[in-house]
Amino acid sequence: MVLVAIFIISGLILANAVYVAAEFSAVSVRASRVHMLAGNGNRLAKKLLPILNSPVALDQHIATCQIGITLSSLVIGAYAQANFAVLLVPFFASWTNIQIVAAESLSAGFVLIILAGLQLLLGELIPKSLALQYPTPMALYTMLPMAPSALLFRPFNTILNGSSLGLLRLLGASPHGHRHIHSPEEIELLIADSREGGLLKPDEHRRLQRALRLNLWQARQLMVPRTHLKAIDVNTPLDQAVTIVTQGSYSQFPVYQDSIDNIVGILHAKDLARWCVTNNTAVPLVDVIHPLSSLHESVTADRVLRHFREQGVQQALVVDEFGGTAGLVTLKDVLSELLGDIGNELQSNDPATEILPNGRIRLPGRMPVHKAARLLNVKWETEVATLGGLVTAELERLPEGGEQVVVDNVELTVEKVAEHAVQFIIARRLNITKAQTTTDA
Repeated sequence: MVLVAIFIISGLILANAVYVAAEFSAVSVRASRVHMLAGNGNRLAKKLLPILNSPVALDQHIATCQIGITLSSLVIGAYAQANFAVLLVPFFASWTNIQIVAAESLSAGFVLIILAGLQLLLGELIPKSLALQYPTPMALYTMLPMAPSALLFRPFNTILNGSSLGLLRLLGASPHGHRHIHSPEEIELLIADSREGGLLKPDEHRRLQRALRLNLWQARQLMVPRTHLKAIDVNTPLDQAVTIVTQGSYSQFPVYQDSIDNIVGILHAKDLARWCVTNNTAVPLVDVIHPLSSLHESVTADRVLRHFREQGVQQALVVDEFGGTAGLVTLKDVLSELLGDIGNELQSNDPATEILPNGRIRLPGRMPVHKAARLLNVKWETEVATLGGLVTAELERLPEGGEQVVVDNVELTVEKVAEHAVQFIIARRLNITKAQTTTDA
């Protein structure tokens, strides 16, 4: 009799574990992985895939698991009280020398504590951990017992889901089904796991990471600043504009009126060449230029891309909070953040980074802070856009050649200053002891 009761209790705990594993694996498994297995002919994957692709079906699947967990827990408690607690009453009565009523209560409490511990360990924690570590196999294998359970609990599912939807509407909440939704941080972890598992190459991993961080970069961090723009006055005769374009190394030039803070359009070298070939009549430069849309310097990179797509353009003027010209951002600037450095004709003369002895790196002062931080493997929380601006902000004045600052365990030495801007910086990672000594000093 006792062996039969133990066998039944073990079976109920196992059933509880199956329902727990089915629930957590269903919300953790990747649908793309199941889709691939289904395409390879896996029968269980073919049964699971429609559930994952439908929020309603996934809701019903989760509800079935929860009903199974609740029923198995209730049956375990009732059955154990009826079969084990009664057997222990004489033992507690003789051992503690108390009345039968008190012995029954003590026996019931003892059985409840033991069963609760076993069910929590074997029926909850272990299957939950396995489901989160191995979501795909657990989701597939639990499909076998879940299929009859879904049919058995279908009437309860209908009543309970309908009642919950009604209560949510009564409370003014919008009912949403279970869906596989991940935050950017979780997606980044999934991408990292895929790389460690060999499914992604290092360069693919980097591109996906950069795509997830598009909303962290602002136009002022991507743009060519106004001090590096080669602009043309709108009153410049076309023959002089041809000379400027042919002598330069750029293919597009912002055109201003009165001052560079009043950009009226952009001149493309190909349009000027077309005019030289097809038209010899003198026309004002304003007839050749294209309109140039504008963006605020705080606009994030993903919104810059959306602006380019909606406007059908590949460049935009970046303005500061006072409406003045801050710089020019192009499609190539954004793509460089996604794909790595692909070159930008507006920045063709920019110096590249240079590795120096003793672990030092020479960096351009106008390098975006986030690029420098990524190169130096540090995290800098700052509002400034460039590395030179970071040094200037730390010193709270325009630095001079040879000055040093230490920012988050990185020593930055100003190598050259020209035209009121930091041109080059020598960066060197410090060890923790030296960094702390420098800070204390």
